[in-house]
Amino acid sequence: MLDMRRREFIALLGGAAAAWPLAARAQEPDRVRRIGVLSANAEDDPEMRARLAAFRQGLEKRGWSEGRNVRIDYRFTPAAAQAQVLAKELVALQPDVILAHSTPVTAALQRESRTIPIVFAAVTDPIGSGFVASLPRPGGNITGVMNYEYSVTGKWLAMLKEIAPSLVRAAFVANPKTATYYDYYLRAGETLAPSLGIEPVPTFVENATDIERAIASFASARNGGLVVLPDVTTAVHRDLIIALAARHRVPAVYFARYFVAAGGLMSYGNDLVDVFRQAASYVDRILRGDKPADLPVQAATRFETVVNLKTAKTLGLTVPPGLLVAADEVIE
Repeated sequence: MLDMRRREFIALLGGAAAAWPLAARAQEPDRVRRIGVLSANAEDDPEMRARLAAFRQGLEKRGWSEGRNVRIDYRFTPAAAQAQVLAKELVALQPDVILAHSTPVTAALQRESRTIPIVFAAVTDPIGSGFVASLPRPGGNITGVMNYEYSVTGKWLAMLKEIAPSLVRAAFVANPKTATYYDYYLRAGETLAPSLGIEPVPTFVENATDIERAIASFASARNGGLVVLPDVTTAVHRDLIIALAARHRVPAVYFARYFVAAGGLMSYGNDLVDVFRQAASYVDRILRGDKPADLPVQAATRFETVVNLKTAKTLGLTVPPGLLVAADEVIE
């Protein structure tokens, strides 16, 4: 009886052993997840490369490695007219989640899909743009990391007044077609500028010709300065804007460090490389099952003030000690 039971037990083990490889083979390995990326900058833009490298690093930190368990499909649309075409193309790939860079890009993707999760980076006024119902509870298929609150406008104006005390006018430079949130900053400027004795001047541009004409016209009157607003158009034409500000000897404040590194006077803004690193955390959470509707919109966490002393000297400006002390970086 014992021998029979032993034979039955061994037979059972043998059957289980035979079945185990079949069961293992039947289990599918973890599938490779697919991420779409739609950027408003050119593929060869050094700033964009740095941001995407930070995004990939953020994913790798959380266990997602390109080529191993995640595939990333990139599209770049420095020409705003191509945004919708590329958004349609990317949505057709049916990625698990899409990283959207800029307000126009996020809007284009929203028009193509209300179901695929979208994580934005560097977006201004996501409520006013219709992307989310509220910051704590987005409510749809979109969430992400926003650029600035409108109060940053006061900082830009104060910096201009500090470095050029005689300043009485400030041109708010942007393309309202790509910076659809233009009024978000202009209204803040109209509220905050009078206390500094500054008149905000709407300055709309769409292309290089517009930029040359607008800055030359504005500079024809004295005691003016430029507030170059967060915008794909101003970013693409940054070298031209910096050159024109120098040619016409107009102080300018920019929204990102890379303008100052390229020769601009000064900037105050968030660290956009860090914004993309932050965005990776939400892409990770969505890949693991969280819903965009439940992920609060994040604010950028790292801001920096940068001043270019060489440019100040060229413009005949003296950088006051207070501004130098406040600067996170001084370019000499």
